[in-house]
Amino acid sequence: MDIKNTLAAVSLSAAIIVIWGLFMQPSPQEIKEAQLEKEKNELIQNEDAPKLFENEEVKEITRKDAITRSERIFFENNNIIGSISLNGAIIDDLTFKNYTTKVGGSEKVTLLNPKEIETGYYIDSGWAINNNEIQIPNNKTVWRIEGNNKLSPKNPVKLTWTNENNITFEKIIKLDDNFLFNIEQKIINNSNKTYSFYPYGQVIRNTAPEVTNFYILHEGLLGVFDGELVEEDYDDIEEKSYSKNADEGYVSIVDKYWVASIIPEKNKSFRADFDYKNKFKASFIESKPTTIGANETKSNNFKVIVAAKEVDIIDGYAENQKISKFDLVIDWGWFYWLVKPLFFAIDYFFKLSGNFGVAIILITICIRIAFFPLANMSFKSMARMKLLQPEMARLKELHKEDKVKLQQEMMALYRREKVNPLSGCFPILLQIPFFFAIYKMLFVTIEMRHQPFFGWINDLSERDPTSIFNAFGLIPFDVPNFLIIGAWPCLMGLTMYLQQKLNPAPPDPIQAKIFMFFPLFLTVILAPFPSGLVIYWTFNNIFTMMQQVLIMRKTTVKTQV
Repeated sequence: MDIKNTLAAVSLSAAIIVIWGLFMQPSPQEIKEAQLEKEKNELIQNEDAPKLFENEEVKEITRKDAITRSERIFFENNNIIGSISLNGAIIDDLTFKNYTTKVGGSEKVTLLNPKEIETGYYIDSGWAINNNEIQIPNNKTVWRIEGNNKLSPKNPVKLTWTNENNITFEKIIKLDDNFLFNIEQKIINNSNKTYSFYPYGQVIRNTAPEVTNFYILHEGLLGVFDGELVEEDYDDIEEKSYSKNADEGYVSIVDKYWVASIIPEKNKSFRADFDYKNKFKASFIESKPTTIGANETKSNNFKVIVAAKEVDIIDGYAENQKISKFDLVIDWGWFYWLVKPLFFAIDYFFKLSGNFGVAIILITICIRIAFFPLANMSFKSMARMKLLQPEMARLKELHKEDKVKLQQEMMALYRREKVNPLSGCFPILLQIPFFFAIYKMLFVTIEMRHQPFFGWINDLSERDPTSIFNAFGLIPFDVPNFLIIGAWPCLMGLTMYLQQKLNPAPPDPIQAKIFMFFPLFLTVILAPFPSGLVIYWTFNNIFTMMQQVLIMRKTTVKTQV
C-alpha cells in the first residue's frame, strides 16, 4: 500500500510539472512584432539615456594570442587570477583558482575571455553621450596606467585617458579578497563647456554556452529590478529584447555555478537592457545624465561581481553590499523557502562530519525524526491492513456476488480496526517537497560540485558512474550512457523491493504485478540522477523499513483472522 501511494504521489507530481510546462510557458511572438519592438527600443532620443552598441568583430585567433595583443593590468587574490585589457579598460580574463574543470584535474575553470575570440565574455563600462560633439572612451580606447600596475586586494589601480577637449576620464579599480571589483569612474572637465554623460556598465557574451537546458535551472540573463526577479533564456533574448526602468537592482549573466554581474550605484535610477545583436548583452545605463560644468569634476561608482556561486559569499555580498535579492543568482527555485534552509542544514552537518554524503545521511535521519509521528500512524494502519488480508479475502469470497454488501462489510471492518486505507498517502505527499528540495540543492549548489562520498563516488552532484551491465567495472567493457545503472541505484531498488514486501499486497492481481515491477522502474528512472539524491533515497528506505518492522512487531488486531 505504501508503494501504491508512492506511485500515486510521483504520478501526481509529474502531472503537475507537465501541466505547468504546457500552460505556463509564454506564447510565441510574431517575428514582425518582435522586430518592431527591437526597433522601438533602439530609438535614441536626446532626452533619454542612449542605447548602447557593441560592434567588435570576432576573429579566429586563440585566447592566448588575444590576450597578448593588448597591454594589460594583472590582478590576483586568493580566489581569482586574470587581467584587464588597457584597450577599453575591459575585464576580459578571469580564472577561478580553486575550481577545476574535472574531478581530480589540474585545469582551472576560466570564465571571462577576450572579446575578439568566439567564446568572448567580458565586462565593459564607461560613459555614454547623446551626440558626437566630443570624444568619449570606447572599447578601442588605449588607457594609461598611473602608479601601481598590478591589482590586488590592498593595491587599487588607476587608469586615465584625456580627449582632445582636455577632458580627462579616470577609472579607479579596487578588488576585494573574493570576487568583487569596486569601480569608480571620474570625469575631470578642464574645458570651458558643460557636458552631460550617462554612466553605464554591461556584461557581454559573444555566444551562448552549452546549457543544461533543464526546467529546474535557469542559465542565461538575469536581473532584479525594484525587487522583481527577471530571468531570460538565451533563445528568448535572440527573439525579443527586454528593457526595464528601475531605481535599484542589478544585471547579470548566470551559468549553473558561475555569475558575472554589475550593480549600479545606489540611489540612481537606471534602464536595464537584455538584448542580442550578434552578442548577448545584459547592461544598465543611468536614466538621468551626470552634468559636468567647466572646470568641474564628478564621479560614478558601481560594483562588478564575477563569482563562483558559493552560498556564503553570495549571501555576504547581498547583506554587506546591500544588493537587493542578490542571493537569487543561485537558482533556489519555487521551493526557495525549503531548499535554502535545507542547504544550511546539510552544510552544518558537513562541517561536523567532513563529508557531504555523510551529511545527506544525517539530514535523512532528521527528516525521518520530523515525520516520525505521521509515519507511525501510517505504518500502524498498514500493519493492521496486512494482518487483515486473510479476513478481507474471506469477505470477498463470501460476498463476491453482492458488491454492496461487500463494501459495507469492508467499511465495518475498517471502522472496527481503526484502519484507514489511505493513511499512507499523506506522509508520502509531505515528503515529496523534501525529495525535490534535496534534488534541487544537489543540482544547483557549487558546494556539492566534485564532493566525494566513500568508495567510487567522486562527485555527489553527478550520477553513479558504475553499471550493472559490466559488473560495476569488473568486466572491461565501456557501457553506453543509457545503460549506466550504477550500484547505488541498484541498492536503492533493492531496498524499495524489500520495503514493498513489508506492505500489504494490493487485492487486485494485476495491480500486484505492476507494483512488483515498480522498484525496477524507479531504479532505471533514478540512474541518471545525482548520486547524492540516490543515496538519500536509499537510506530513507532503510530507515523507513527499520521503523516499519518495529511497528509491525507491536501491532495486533481485534478481528480473528
